[in-house]
Amino acid sequence: MRQPRDTLKNTEQELRIFRWRSLLAVVVVLLLTGLLAGRLCYLQVVQHEVYSTRSEKNRVRVEPLPPTRGLIYDRNGVLLAENRPTYNLTLVRERVDDLDQTLSLLVDLLELPEDRVEAFRERSRQRQRPFQPALLMSDLDEEQIARLAVNRHRLPGVEVQAQLLRYYPDAEIMSHVLGYVGRINAEELQDLDAGNYAGTHFIGKTGVERFYEEALHGQAGLRKVETNARGRVLRELGRTDPVPGKNLTLTLDKGLQHLAVELLDGRRGAIVAVAPQTGEILAMASVPGFDTNQFVTGIDVDSYRALQQDIDLPLFNRAIRGSYPAGSTIKPFMAITGLRDGEITPGEVIYDPGYYQLPNDSRRYRNWLRWGHGRVDLERALAVSNNTYFYSLAHELGIDRIHDSLSQFGFGQRVAADVAGESSALLPSREWKRARFNQPWYPGETLSVGIGQGYLQITPLQLATATAVLANRGDWVKPRLALKIGDEPVPTELPDTPPDVELDNPDWWDRVYSGMEKVLSGREGTARRAGAGLEYRMAGKSGTAQVFSLGQDERYNADELKERLRDHALFTAFAPVEDPQIAVSVIVENAGGGSHHAAGLARAMTDYWLLERHHGESPDARSAGDDAGEGEE
Repeated sequence: MRQPRDTLKNTEQELRIFRWRSLLAVVVVLLLTGLLAGRLCYLQVVQHEVYSTRSEKNRVRVEPLPPTRGLIYDRNGVLLAENRPTYNLTLVRERVDDLDQTLSLLVDLLELPEDRVEAFRERSRQRQRPFQPALLMSDLDEEQIARLAVNRHRLPGVEVQAQLLRYYPDAEIMSHVLGYVGRINAEELQDLDAGNYAGTHFIGKTGVERFYEEALHGQAGLRKVETNARGRVLRELGRTDPVPGKNLTLTLDKGLQHLAVELLDGRRGAIVAVAPQTGEILAMASVPGFDTNQFVTGIDVDSYRALQQDIDLPLFNRAIRGSYPAGSTIKPFMAITGLRDGEITPGEVIYDPGYYQLPNDSRRYRNWLRWGHGRVDLERALAVSNNTYFYSLAHELGIDRIHDSLSQFGFGQRVAADVAGESSALLPSREWKRARFNQPWYPGETLSVGIGQGYLQITPLQLATATAVLANRGDWVKPRLALKIGDEPVPTELPDTPPDVELDNPDWWDRVYSGMEKVLSGREGTARRAGAGLEYRMAGKSGTAQVFSLGQDERYNADELKERLRDHALFTAFAPVEDPQIAVSVIVENAGGGSHHAAGLARAMTDYWLLERHHGESPDARSAGDDAGEGEE
């Protein structure tokens, strides 16, 4: 059977289909080409400046140049805080592909504990801006630097940078007054000028370092560098040099500061010395101290916990924050108050039977000498530290006048111009007690304040300042630590200086001075042994501050008490009387009577300043602490 013939192809139709398909393809190609050309035109013409800038930023980078921190000297040019070259480990997070892997590798290479990974991670976040290095670790040793150099290809974004690191040659002696610098934390970053602190990893944390941070820090600079695709610097294109921080010259005398620490001999306490006529703080020692260099590089957790848990509180600055009962050191200021307000006269005599009683009150407020001192006038009351005389004076004055007068000497307020962290302690008043306890003020509490007990609390710095005002015959000069900032001297007359203490009769100052001189040189003086062989006129007052209260008929016996329940020993003094050059306050915690355990320390300080410092001599610190008076308080 014959097969049907195949249908012929429609060539014209196929050609038409091909043409339409070709036209469509051309249109699509032209459309895509137009879009591509339009996008290219947009990027090259319209967005030229934007992408040109981005490209330039990828090639050219601006890096901060941290300033060199200013040095700190004592008044004689002795270096107290310096900068030593060191190598720091830094990391730029934007150049790290795998942060966790990089940090783990660093811990392995440096042979650090595993818990340092989290510490590194936290520090890597503490930056002010992108591409800024974060400080991971300070003060690398040579072996660590070598390991990092060998493995540099495995650590993109990690650099070892040479920088200057703060160092304190006399760390423990100057620990509280100088303070220390430490790493900038996240909270501090929020308050800092990001531009000026770019590239800076450290900031003043306490003491002088904190108060004068702005002057010591300086101004940051910058440099413009060209980098390759991996971020390595190829060349420097320009720079603005940083402005170094200003050097700081302090009023402190290193020799006197060293002596103060030596005199305390590891006992808890503080010694402050001030130049009355200028307000210069010559020494401000708090014992025990601590090694501030540990805090610069970052103290480890165990060491910091040990300092925090130490029962002797080495981190606590007793000189400016320790609040203590004034004891009998308050009596010269009470005497000035009584003379000024007309409640006593220099020659007025009272009879002391060994106690004082308020009107219509059977309670007896005891003198430290239980059988009394008999006939007592102002000068003898100061020399023998008679409580009965000052009980009577306090009752006549009342708490309101006592508060107002003592505040004029600086009690109950911050007195220094440039001491960070100073406490105002407590000068009680009727209003204070009502606000604090919702109770009225009782007459017996006034008597306690009159002999420096009760609610009254002072700091060693306040006591030294008040003694300086007393030595100046009422003229106020605000205490300060800075002698020069850079080359500019700090003026003696500072803002917010309290008004002078004025008396109607200037001779009253001399009568109080005379009583204070007899404390050291009088036949009955409570600190006469400490005053033996004086080569200059010295006025002082001892004090014994109770740590806990005794009952009316109880007697104090140090041997029966735990060491930390024993009385504090205090002494305040100035010399020479006719031209005061130094005022000193001393407190030794739980040492007992001030005449026994604090007067000799004050004498050693004045001896050094007035007699021995120019000859390079040093008094016998150990024997000074054993000088004893015959009297108690």
